Amino acid sequence: MAFTKAWRDFRRMQDVAVAASCLIYSGSVVHAFSVLPGGPGTIAKHALLWPACALLASFALPLLILPVRRMLARYVWMSFLSGFGQTAVSVLTGVGLLIGAASFIYWQVAAVAQGGRYPTAVFGGYAAGIGILAAQSLLVRWLEKDPEARKRIEE
Repeated sequence: MAFTKAWRDFRRMQDVAVAASCLIYSGSVVHAFSVLPGGPGTIAKHALLWPACALLASFALPLLILPVRRMLARYVWMSFLSGFGQTAVSVLTGVGLLIGAASFIYWQVAAVAQGGRYPTAVFGGYAAGIGILAAQSLLVRWLEKDPEARKRIEE
């Protein structure tokens, strides 16, 4: 099965978005351990344990609940049809969004040092976003098996 260049670029962009967001999250956790108060146990709970629950839920639930899976698969398909990940502008837009999210999470962690609130929700929200991106990346593979989609993505 040979896919069009547009589909291969789109699939690659989905995977790169997941990998980049995981790297950004990892960097923010390392930063949190060097900045946040409360010791390693407290930081691990707020930056790793609870966000892991959010990541797993946001990954599994859209895939297990059929109506949600259909909606997310439709969103992924429409993203492909609109050209996401296939042009320099769309790639730069995706990278810009990831940089914006990274800047926000780093800013929230740094704010704690000046008396700000503990960024548990930021870690959880970002982890949930990674879960959704991972679900989308998996749905790309599922779309490759759909006969209607296959007609549009094969050379």
